[in-house]
Amino acid sequence: MKKLFLLFILFSFVSCNQNTSEEKIPVEPGNGIGDGASPPPALSFSENIEEAHNKTAFMNHEAVSFDLALTFGGSERLNAKISMTTNSTRVRVDKANGTSLIYDGNRTVITPDTSKTDGARFDIFTWQYFFAMPFKLTDSGTVWDKEAKRTLDSLEYDTAKLSFISGTGDSPDDWYIIYQDPETKRLKAAAYIVTFSKDPAKAEENPHVIVYSDYRMVEDIAFATKWSFHNWNEKDGLGKKLGEAQLSNIRFFEPKEEYFKVPQNSNPINK
Repeated sequence: MKKLFLLFILFSFVSCNQNTSEEKIPVEPGNGIGDGASPPPALSFSENIEEAHNKTAFMNHEAVSFDLALTFGGSERLNAKISMTTNSTRVRVDKANGTSLIYDGNRTVITPDTSKTDGARFDIFTWQYFFAMPFKLTDSGTVWDKEAKRTLDSLEYDTAKLSFISGTGDSPDDWYIIYQDPETKRLKAAAYIVTFSKDPAKAEENPHVIVYSDYRMVEDIAFATKWSFHNWNEKDGLGKKLGEAQLSNIRFFEPKEEYFKVPQNSNPINK
């Protein structure tokens, strides 16, 4: 949700298959096993969302790809095929203009080496994180505040604030307000700030929100195929629409050994 990356975005750098979130869930003595043990505890807010999207099935796949058509202010922002390992340790963005961005788990590059690097690091980590967010809510480095009711587009939702331990990803000062759909329990929206290459105080002045819709099932896993981006504030929630994205051709695959490798005719993307 990483950060560039928004986050994330990128705490996608340290994503892993295990649930090591800072959000702690109490367990009965003996882990709830044995005579007289109480039933296991209910799932947490973040775990409920992951379960609604079928995280277990998602993580059982090695890699996933999708086509992304992204527009802001009526103009094309990105038209690309995005591929990633499900644990976010490898990412590849193949743009329609012939430029490719690759993160091999260590280096982040652009190819061919004559390509402009403006916004490239943001592109390789942000959009893949927004796609995978429903499966990354309990990743290492995540910290959750208590749940609260918040309004979005005149409707009330259960929400909680997601932040990150210092040193997590490229933008550990990013935060998200996660909205849960009351019926499906899936991810409805995520308000956020972008601190990548920005002063956190300035970023706090300009929060946005991504709204997820048009969910489709791919191998029993729920994916939003439409995103919309808006201004956001704590009181009113949804503000002016800024952009939107259409996702298509979502598929799981087993990448060949060289798929996420850094090619020779490439340049590093450091910012």
